[in-house]
Amino acid sequence: MRTLLRTVLGGVTAGLAVLACATPARPVAAADAGYDVLVFSKTAGFRHDSIPAGIQAIRDLGAANNFSVTATEDAAAFTTGNLGRYAAVVFLNTTGDVLDGGQQAAFESYIRGGGGFVGVHSAADTEYDWPFYGQLVGAWFASHPAIQQATVRVEDRAHAATAHLPQAWTRTDEWYNYQTNARSTAHVLASLDESSYSGGSMGGDHPHSWCKTLDGGRSFYTGGGHTIESYADPAFRAHLLGGIRYAAGRTHADCRPETGYTTLYDGATAGWSQAGPGGFTNTDATLTSYDGLGLYWYTQREYADYSLKLDWRMAGDDNSGVFVGFPASDDPWSAVNKGYEIQIDATDTPDRTTGAVYGFQSADLAARDAALNPPGEWNTYELLVQGQRLQVFLNGVKINDFTNTDPARSLAGHVGIQNHGTGDDVSFRNIRIRDLGGAGGGDTTVEAEAYSSASGVTPFDKPGAHGGRTLGYIDPGDWAGYDGLDLTGVTALVARVVSGGPGGTIEVRADSPTGPVLGSVAVPNTGGWTSFADVSTGLSGVPTGAHTLYLTFAGTGNGLFDVDDVTLRRGTGGGGRTGPVVGLAGKCLDVRNAATADGTQVQLYSCNGTGAQQWTVGSDGMLKALGKCLDVSGGGTADGTKIQLWTCNGTGAQNWSAQPDKTVRNPQSGKCLDVEGNNPADSTPVHLWTCYANPNQQWTLP
Repeated sequence: MRTLLRTVLGGVTAGLAVLACATPARPVAAADAGYDVLVFSKTAGFRHDSIPAGIQAIRDLGAANNFSVTATEDAAAFTTGNLGRYAAVVFLNTTGDVLDGGQQAAFESYIRGGGGFVGVHSAADTEYDWPFYGQLVGAWFASHPAIQQATVRVEDRAHAATAHLPQAWTRTDEWYNYQTNARSTAHVLASLDESSYSGGSMGGDHPHSWCKTLDGGRSFYTGGGHTIESYADPAFRAHLLGGIRYAAGRTHADCRPETGYTTLYDGATAGWSQAGPGGFTNTDATLTSYDGLGLYWYTQREYADYSLKLDWRMAGDDNSGVFVGFPASDDPWSAVNKGYEIQIDATDTPDRTTGAVYGFQSADLAARDAALNPPGEWNTYELLVQGQRLQVFLNGVKINDFTNTDPARSLAGHVGIQNHGTGDDVSFRNIRIRDLGGAGGGDTTVEAEAYSSASGVTPFDKPGAHGGRTLGYIDPGDWAGYDGLDLTGVTALVARVVSGGPGGTIEVRADSPTGPVLGSVAVPNTGGWTSFADVSTGLSGVPTGAHTLYLTFAGTGNGLFDVDDVTLRRGTGGGGRTGPVVGLAGKCLDVRNAATADGTQVQLYSCNGTGAQQWTVGSDGMLKALGKCLDVSGGGTADGTKIQLWTCNGTGAQNWSAQPDKTVRNPQSGKCLDVEGNNPADSTPVHLWTCYANPNQQWTLP
């Protein structure tokens, strides 16, 4: 963002990448620097009659896109000196053993030294006895059915080989099955929908095109290209061109393997909300900003430790940014003032240009410039947040490493994208996140209405609900599933519920709505459809790693209850851990005068080992001392609300969640346990306050 909006710059915009039905030429902001490509089509097995058409297509692409083409079937071209002339080598429908030992050594040296490889179709049916080649191509051919029409599912619409394609690309070709799945070692760009044709044998996860790196080298493979007709198809030609440009280092991409991510946006905007003026159009699974200054933010969850990935493109000298670590708010300036922006801007000052943590830390500009694609082309960010450390990756290259030390800000919170103002037009695709909270020990909260799959239930707008909606219309036998949740270390579930109906039961399962019950909890009538309460249960038999979590619902009658959100708690089960809670200046959380009356003030005091400082951290989210619970007075949410000792009652006022940044958060209010005035003196009260993760909000639990 910038403080002042800019006027539209005349004559600076670049044409968006168009596709499919046009010429093989590529609409980009500036031509690539010239380079040379070697096309190798030697066969020692089956020979494709499409090879001449493929060579001519690549020559046409070169003539339109500033690269020259040398075509050969002579393996003698594979010498160290000769290969050094080429930015990329294309294996065009090669088959069998085509290189001898010396030629293999020269080619391996070329790739590891920074060369590029493009494999087309039966390049996967080549050099089976050469392990390096297997690594390079990504997977070897196993079998194929008859030529037929199929649907290609495009997973990455930022890579130059696939950015022009629709999400579902229907075409006719010969569809390979492979001996192994490339997903574990390569970044999958597109996969085959095995339900759309006959003869797929990879169990539904069927990569078709991918990219990867190998030491300094770059590799691109496509399973397409068997038929002569493929090479006259503008969409396939553009696909091939993007792969050549990537292999030659003329465009950049994040080609690291990618698994375990949950989609936040890939065309559907459920869970997103606009704060401030302007907004985003939503066309072709692409969000494009207009007007502003505003923020489009994901309301359904806050995140603490995570990897956020998204694809973005500028049309010209535009301005936008990605925000992390801000609290829920309808005011976009809340994110500006309490979170951090990772900037997108081609031309601003070092601390306010692409890759910078806006106003705080410049990117490594040399690394940034080497990884950045120009306006008109897509780029990929990874924002890796671990505690108060933020690492920024651009197209797979680390360009910034920032640590938050500002007590008024945090890296834990919501995520969002900015619409900066009129004329600042930036587009976004494929926003996805991987929750890393399991290994780090933090709790995970999920908005119940943000399910991945469901039966019977429906989101329901409701005042007082977190994010403004609940999971409603719950009847016996209904269920909701939540994909990709890391269940490592989870020992309990806390659900925020509301019911003016008969109530019922929530059952917790993993991987199937009919799987074993990990735990269950009764939901009472809470006193009306606007009276929220928290219910909790311990869990057992919880698997580790990423799984789909299912909530199944039981009871009698209809309209049992609504679920607002669920929190997965991590920690020991049973009675929990007991000991001091240590905070500011090494002092302890203390019950004033060791009194047990409801309403007794909780305070900071020098550690003395007495019962007034012995707290039990339960798997149910409660903190207990002297037989009673740490409590937010009146269930309040205002800054400064008293923190006291109170008879345990299971309400949200007594639920506490330890965060990776060492804050202790009350999920009901979204605020933190805080030492008043940052004062380390004995007897200083603790109260509720907006979370900043400053020293007077950092606690070490037993």
